[in-house]
Formats: sequence, C-alpha cells, structure tokens
Amino acid sequence: MDSPGYILLSRLSLQERATQALANNIANADTPGFRAMRPVFGQVMVNVRGAGALPGDSTMSLPQDRATWRDMAPGSLQTTGNKLDVAIDGEGFFVIDTPKGERYTRAGRFSIGANGRMVDQEGNAVLDSRDRPISFSAQDTQIEITKSGTIQSENGEIARLKLVRFENPQNLMAEGNRLFDAQNEAPVRVERPKVVQGALEGSNVSPILEMTRLTAEMREFQYASNFTEREGERINNAVERIMRRRS
Repeated sequence: MDSPGYILLSRLSLQERATQALANNIANADTPGFRAMRPVFGQVMVNVRGAGALPGDSTMSLPQDRATWRDMAPGSLQTTGNKLDVAIDGEGFFVIDTPKGERYTRAGRFSIGANGRMVDQEGNAVLDSRDRPISFSAQDTQIEITKSGTIQSENGEIARLKLVRFENPQNLMAEGNRLFDAQNEAPVRVERPKVVQGALEGSNVSPILEMTRLTAEMREFQYASNFTEREGERINNAVERIMRRRS
C-alpha cells in the first residue's frame, strides 16, 4: 500500500471513533450528571521507505489517537420535587460504595433501598462523611437535606453527605454513564459543600450542538471513504496499464 492509502485508513479509523464518541454523548443527553466526551487527536511523523514512498518524500504525517478529554462543565439543575434527589451546586462528587470499591458520581438520583439504606440507581450505598452507608429507620418520614449536605428527619440529624473533589478530574475513569473510578487520583474532601434537595444536575451535553458535530463528522467520514475508493480505482488502473504494456 502507498502513502495515501495508509494516511486515509488511519484517518478513517479515527473518524469512526470521533463519531462513536459523539453518538454516545447524544445517547446520554438526558442522563443525570453525564459529562460529554471529546477524543483528542494528534499527529505522528513516520519515515517513508520502499515502493509506497512518493518521490521526494522522506516522512509522512499520520493522525494519532492521543487521549479522551472529558468536558467537566456543570449541567443545568432540574427541579424534580423528589426529596431524595440531590444536586451539587459547584464542585464535588458524591461517594458511592460499590462491590469494586468507592466510586464517584454527580448523579444524585437516590432512593431508599429495601434495607433502609440510601442507594443510587444501581442499588449501591451512598456514603456519609464518616465513610459509612447512610441508613434510615421506618420512623424517618420527613427527610430534609440542607445546603451543607446534612440529612435530617423529624427524629433529628441522620448523617451528612460526603462530597469530594479531585485536583485533576481528567484522570477519572468512567464506569458506565454515571460512575467514575479515581484510579490513582486521591480524593480531597469538600469542606463547604453546596447541595440542592429536590433537584438533579442534568447532562452537560447540548443535543443540537452534538447533532451538528455528528453531521460534520459523518460528512468527513464519507469524504475520506470516497477518496479511498477513488485512490483504489487509481491504483487498479495503474496496475492494468502496466500489465498491458508488459503483455
């Protein structure tokens, strides 16, 4: 394969990943606390040798998949009226106890599980400031959550939500559409949390903007595909002419 072929194939591969990232963003436009994903591409210079090199060329530039960047801008707050829905107004993540260990989320759609614990949508316990699962008794019917994250009922204070932040949130690894794994990033406790009861933080995805980007990416993909087909036809025609001359 000659240099244009390698360049086009690498371009198509990365164009496909960009399209998949946009499609995933659109699919999660209504997911509470979701953060949009953006692929980061670069270029790498490769030495050109052999028959595939064009005259005068010593190197060629290929696109490179460098990383995935996460848009950490907050989503808009949506009032739900559900007293166990909690949104974070500002920095921080809720701490969730999962079978794989502590995980972190901005999705505050909580409920009371069968065992009386405060759980997320997957049934994982929500942790308090003392790193313990938050539990309610059958007598706790009037649940209130203050702006500082203190949970109380008609029977008094129950617990305080644990909120943490990260010095470099880009190091967080997504697990599904709501949870994050801190990997080697150490969480830092948010000393003055700001939460809103009866509300959820929406996704920070703008469906119209993402659809516009997706349309542009699809057109780029089609352009590269068409160029690849024409390049293949050019090579086939060249081979046919060479074979006719030899015969």
